Parts: sequence; structure tokens; C-alpha cells
Amino acid sequence: MKVFPDDLLYSREHMWVRVDGDLATVGITDYAQEKLGEIISIELPEADTEIERDEPFGMLESAKASIELISPLSGEIISVNEDLTDDIGILNSDPHDTGWMIVIEMKDPSELDDLLDAQGYQDFIIQEVEGD
Repeated sequence: MKVFPDDLLYSREHMWVRVDGDLATVGITDYAQEKLGEIISIELPEADTEIERDEPFGMLESAKASIELISPLSGEIISVNEDLTDDIGILNSDPHDTGWMIVIEMKDPSELDDLLDAQGYQDFIIQEVEGD
């Protein structure tokens, strides 16, 4: 059963965003972790790193594939979830909460307008699956 929390925004690269003022917490969606299967390792940048929207900020490796993590927003990474280093399984068991990856101080909040709400993301997945 896929989960699409209504309080999140979603990118077409299967990342979720939780907005709190000018801060955005980012993680991988439940749908993406389910498609990847058991996640084996993650590489995340250091805090204080500048990132750009649509650019990779890390790597995720699973039993099935290695993927680049594509940033949904531009800004400065102010926090990285160190817990993932100790327990990578969090990404499979709780991707939308304790499985967060980074917190970005947004450079351009208008970039949020390009993200999808929960229903839009569900519709996007349906189109993607039907296109396969």
C-alpha cells in the first residue's frame, strides 16, 4: 500500500518536500523506496553545501539499482540526517518521517510552485506506470 501524505509536496524525481517557513525537509517517496526494494547504502552531502534544483545531491543504492537523488529545490543544506548512516533501513520502513534526508534553506521559494500535491503525484505515477 503506497502512502501519499497530504502535507507533503512531491517532485517528478520521486522526492518529497515538507515546507516550514523558508526551510524544506527532503526525502525519498514511499513509492520510490518500494520500487527500489531494500536500500543498501546512501551518500549525502555535508551540511553547508549549496545545491541547485534538478541537480544530484546524493546517491542511493538498493538491491535493484543505484540512483542519483535529484534536488527538488535550490538552496543551502543546513542539516543532514546522520541517523541514515547508522540505520539505512529507516528509508524502507519510514521514508516520509524519520527517513528524511536533508533540510534545505530555500533560495527561491517560488520553485515550490513546480512541485506536485499528493493527488498530482499519484496521477503522475499512474501515467508513468502506464507509459512503461
